[in-house]
Amino acid sequence: MRLIRRTLQLLALIQDSPRRIAMAFSLGVFLGFSPLIGIHTLLGLGLAYFLRLSKIGVLVGVYMNSPWLLVPYYGFATWFGVKITGMPEGTRLPEMSFRQIFGWHFWQTLFHQYQLLVPAVVGSTILAVLFALLAYPLALHALQKLMSSRRHGVPAVE
Repeated sequence: MRLIRRTLQLLALIQDSPRRIAMAFSLGVFLGFSPLIGIHTLLGLGLAYFLRLSKIGVLVGVYMNSPWLLVPYYGFATWFGVKITGMPEGTRLPEMSFRQIFGWHFWQTLFHQYQLLVPAVVGSTILAVLFALLAYPLALHALQKLMSSRRHGVPAVE
């Protein structure tokens, strides 16, 4: 709850309309959960500039996907993509323990599973679109409510 409140307070500081702030945030959420891992920030800043949206709003959305979520999210997105596209021919998921991910054999096996790239891209793209479509109305509603209460002199809930 604290993260949501802090995110909204940060977004409310942006000098723009709630609709444009929510749009910037939603774009950032899409980029943050998209398969374009590693270029989220640069792409977000470039699109914010090109679309004349708040760079801060986009970056707040981009960083909703934190390092703690990366492995579970992209693991789930790949599983989801496999459910949609099917398991690629010649791909098998080995049974490995948590300790084994720190060994060379795990990374070698993972590298040879490059066929999972298509399901990973499909799954994470669909999920990114869904998250962005959900983020826009939620952010818009919360921002309108927060900004309205500030205009009428009602202190924001801390």
